[in-house]
Amino acid sequence: MSIVTIHFGFDRAAAGLAGEGRRLADASNSELHAIAINGGAADLARVADRVSSIDVDYQPEACLAALAELCHGATTILFANDTYSQELAPRLAHRLGGSCVGDGVGVELRDGAMRVTRQVYGGKAQAVIALKRTPGVAWLRARSFVPAPLRDTPCEIATITTPAFATKTRIIERKREAQTEARLEDARVIVSGGRGIGGPEGFHAELEPLAELLGAQMAASRAACDAGWAPPTWQVGQTGKKVAPELYLAIAITGASQHMAGISEAKNIAAINIDPDAPIFRHARFGIVEDYRKVVPLLREKLKKMQ
Repeated sequence: MSIVTIHFGFDRAAAGLAGEGRRLADASNSELHAIAINGGAADLARVADRVSSIDVDYQPEACLAALAELCHGATTILFANDTYSQELAPRLAHRLGGSCVGDGVGVELRDGAMRVTRQVYGGKAQAVIALKRTPGVAWLRARSFVPAPLRDTPCEIATITTPAFATKTRIIERKREAQTEARLEDARVIVSGGRGIGGPEGFHAELEPLAELLGAQMAASRAACDAGWAPPTWQVGQTGKKVAPELYLAIAITGASQHMAGISEAKNIAAINIDPDAPIFRHARFGIVEDYRKVVPLLREKLKKMQ
């Protein structure tokens, strides 16, 4: 039995994925083989028993061919929840004759088979899915898992050259969107606004200065994004991004199940809402029933004094 984790670089999410792979390997007395694509091999060498490093300009077919070769014989293969991983996971499972499941928040091995826990019905319930075919391939909400401690002595790193492959597709052009801030999925603190903000000026004049003082990133509910008050990249929820910050500050967000599905892994939720019966208060560790226009300026003033 062998456990494989596949990483596109090494960040906080990748550390969580490697940590879960380490836990599964130790529990099943197995080897942990980490595959690093375009960086992160040195960090992974302090967690895994074996590391393979692939440096390639990402092309799905090239990566798929390399991964199929490296993962041959593996019983459990874990990806994170980035776009590349979601693209490759089901294709790799098909090529290896295994089975695949996505958006996992828990993994266990029982009787040689992988079982993945994922949220259903907008986060109102959890389903445990048993993968009957080997290898079991899953992409996980990697930041939901605890990183493994780093060893002092790293294992050896094998550099892999991507194999030749035949394909009917070719890349004609690449366009990269400039990224001015870190990924929302990696944020430790998030300040998020909802429909109750009332307009784009509330985000710019009230919430963004608060986020700057907290060293937080901005987010929004689907309603706020659909209204054009916040960019689509800020959307958190069932149809948006899944986040797991240390603190999620929900301002003027009612807390519908679709939104809660995106923040269920947050360590602490704090809410400000004018409605005392807002569902968000059932999930929040801290809550204030008040108009955010009265509370947020006071928070900013307090934070400024603390600096």
